[in-house]
Amino acid sequence: MTLPRKEQVSVEDTPYYHIVSRCVRRSFLCGIDRDTGKSYEHRRQWIEDRLRLLSSLFGIDICAYAVMSNHIHIVVKLDPKAIDSLNGNEILARWTCLFKGPLLVQKRCNGETLDAAQREVVSECIDVYRNRLKDLGWFMKCLTEPIARQANKEDHCTGHFWESRYKSQALLTDEAILSAMAYVDLNPVRAGMADRPETSSHTSIKERISPCFDLQQAIQMQKDMGNFNGFTVPLKPLLHFEGAVRNEQQTGLLYALDDYLQLVDMTGRSLRAGKKGFIPAHLPPILQRLSIDYNTWLINTTKFECVYSQRFGKRARLRKIAA
Repeated sequence: MTLPRKEQVSVEDTPYYHIVSRCVRRSFLCGIDRDTGKSYEHRRQWIEDRLRLLSSLFGIDICAYAVMSNHIHIVVKLDPKAIDSLNGNEILARWTCLFKGPLLVQKRCNGETLDAAQREVVSECIDVYRNRLKDLGWFMKCLTEPIARQANKEDHCTGHFWESRYKSQALLTDEAILSAMAYVDLNPVRAGMADRPETSSHTSIKERISPCFDLQQAIQMQKDMGNFNGFTVPLKPLLHFEGAVRNEQQTGLLYALDDYLQLVDMTGRSLRAGKKGFIPAHLPPILQRLSIDYNTWLINTTKFECVYSQRFGKRARLRKIAA
């Protein structure tokens, strides 16, 4: 039986999750339909723009993403403390970028005077919005629903565009996080959409190598689609690489970007057509530091979804969470 989301997503267990959402009815999110020859390539920009904008509004960081022809992959880190630190006005400013809210909320945002009872109602709304801005389910709802409406409008049809539920996998260890990120970043290479990670379009690894996200264009596109009321916060970059473990609070990925890029490049070369993989002369030091076997790494990064259904981590950690 399918587990409810509240039992699959727990920040106490891990803040990192691999998310997959797929289209139904053979729909194309992007790319070219082989049967009709119609191009849906422009929809890839829809999803990338909205993903980056929503990350800036929600307490959710993006580690990796890839927009494919009929599904999307995202590796996220939940950061509820970032939302808890905001005051009421900041919460309203973020939420009203997406939804107008009830009349009293609109009056508060317009600077109108409210009586005590009305302020109490608005305060309750702020508490609700604060919880939603920390919630992965609301993040995915705000990501997928507007895309579905716009795609249905463009296709002159109604009904479901996405599958009923997105898939989430808890990432419990550094090995799990690295494997999921590399799996996502190499998806276009495996699918034959690109011959190298740096040439793949609408992926996080290309954005990290050659940052080119146009904030104003993204905002305008979402407004033109009728899915955005404005944008009041700075654009949040992809979750940064710390480079090393230090004796202070660290919020990013605890390894170096150069190591990760080398790791993805090496793995990508092992995925060449007609090759079952090979062991290069010089393994990236990150594998050695994490004591990850190279052959196991190849399995993880090529068959991640098949091998790990809901959670990925050491056996002892899995037993503890299951209990």
